[in-house]
Amino acid sequence: MTVDTEPMPLAGMRVAVIGAGTIGASWAALFLSRGMQVAVSDPDPAAQAQVRAYIEGAWPALDRLGLSPAADPGNWSFHADPREAAAGAALVQENGPERADVKREIFAALEEVIADDTIVASSTSGLIMSDLQQGLRLPGRFAIGHPFNPPHLIPLVEVVGGKATDEAVIARLMAFYAALGKRPIRLHREVPGHLANRLQAALWREAVHAVASGLASVSDVDTAIAQGPGLRWAIFGPNMIFDLAGGAGGMAHFLDHIGPAMEGWWADLGAPVLTPEVRAQLIAGAQDARQGRSGAELAQERDRLLLALIENFRDREAAPLPDASAEPR
Repeated sequence: MTVDTEPMPLAGMRVAVIGAGTIGASWAALFLSRGMQVAVSDPDPAAQAQVRAYIEGAWPALDRLGLSPAADPGNWSFHADPREAAAGAALVQENGPERADVKREIFAALEEVIADDTIVASSTSGLIMSDLQQGLRLPGRFAIGHPFNPPHLIPLVEVVGGKATDEAVIARLMAFYAALGKRPIRLHREVPGHLANRLQAALWREAVHAVASGLASVSDVDTAIAQGPGLRWAIFGPNMIFDLAGGAGGMAHFLDHIGPAMEGWWADLGAPVLTPEVRAQLIAGAQDARQGRSGAELAQERDRLLLALIENFRDREAAPLPDASAEPR
């Protein structure tokens, strides 16, 4: 089977969003902002109103980031049956519950109606596509396109195929997400949790250990990241940050200078267990850190600051690089 790997023309393209929770609604808003025709499916009738409200709430941010000339927040339909939504779609973004049995059931239903060249991408946070695609008629068309919440703002998408996924489908999916304005990364093998969630899990393991061992409060752990390395990680990843920390010698100097100490810290990292007592500490600490603010208020603050950060980065990337040969002033 061969697949055209040229970038997909987005305007007018029909896509399906299966599962209309927060992730699915966010995907729908992004697709609409790129001029696509979107069919949304969810078994809950109340999801239709929730998706409409989400799109309305996300549209001002998408407008600030730049809409396609064909963008239309009303160019979508709602279907209880996922087969109705997927029929005729060039791409399906699946966002069902994080349960393998439920996703297999959804995939089987989709296979009844999708064309042989339709791509089905799952937003699963950690399931393995090789397990999910077993027994499918068109397993080569299924892959993982895992976003970060909220997908209409966060650029990252992790793309990974299963053992039966066609390599050209991966290339096509990478091109699709790039055309959306996302920053897709290709994972070369399957692991539970993919890449970014495993990095998050490693950090949070030590964060939980810090709370459980009495080293710091939940609020202070968050401050240690948000007002420290988190600011640098928003600009460069940990490897580049440490490469810069090595000064003129780069990573080689960093490894010589800090590497042995870092290995010692690795050996001393905690391995907490989410006992009832630890869970209670985390829940109480998170509640205190909210300072009376609701989840909706915090999400609005997160999205407002994310939008400003994304705009700043976009402006930085669009600016011309300084002339290294120019005389310093």
